[in-house]
Amino acid sequence: MILAGGYGTRLMEETEARPKPMVEIGGRPILWHIMKIYAANGITEFVLPLGYKGHMIKAFFADYHLQAADVTIDLARNTVTLHRHTAEPWKVTLVDTGLETMTGGRLARLREHLDDEPFCMTYGDGVTALDLQKIADFHEAHGRIATVTAVRPPSRFGSLAIENGRVTSFDEKPLGGEIWINGGFFVLSPKIFDYIAGDSTVFEREPLEALAREGELMAHPFEGFWYSMDTLRDRKHLEELWAAGKAPWKIW
Repeated sequence: MILAGGYGTRLMEETEARPKPMVEIGGRPILWHIMKIYAANGITEFVLPLGYKGHMIKAFFADYHLQAADVTIDLARNTVTLHRHTAEPWKVTLVDTGLETMTGGRLARLREHLDDEPFCMTYGDGVTALDLQKIADFHEAHGRIATVTAVRPPSRFGSLAIENGRVTSFDEKPLGGEIWINGGFFVLSPKIFDYIAGDSTVFEREPLEALAREGELMAHPFEGFWYSMDTLRDRKHLEELWAAGKAPWKIW
């Protein structure tokens, strides 16, 4: 399940025209990159709760075969023939969950589309080199309701090491010290729905806070590559990594 319905206000330069998951990195929506990460880990069935400009996400998948193949269009016979079909073997369920529904509410509205077994959930704006099978195995082993990937955030400022006034090292995007933050890649058991009151429930507030108090929220620490596209600067950084052939999240 990939959250894809928010307004993306912190990236307004891009999201005035399209939903945040459709902002492109290397000519492909970041949503596509996230799905490729999951597919590389053997997960090919997706459920997406839509909201803001959700019709654009529907249109992207509706036209996916045309984008991924050569095509012959016979106007006289009104037929379309696809050649060199290379589309990914994904099953994608797209569900309108309202413009103002909060993250927890969007999850709750997908209940009927999810099986009675643990499932993965993430946001539509972050990429990682995480081995998703490891977090799934970790979740199964501990038996609690929820697992969150804990990551160290990259600093917004360059880090300098200085000796006698001379810079001995420079790191443009060092990790953010000792703190851990919510990396957005979850594994959740169906009991999570008992913690969501309705559309106004913010997943990161009442549900996760309650799970933490009850000892039902476990963290899987990950110190590898993780990056969230919150601003135009973030998008530029990810674009530069992709263009240089140095995108750590490209594990497919």
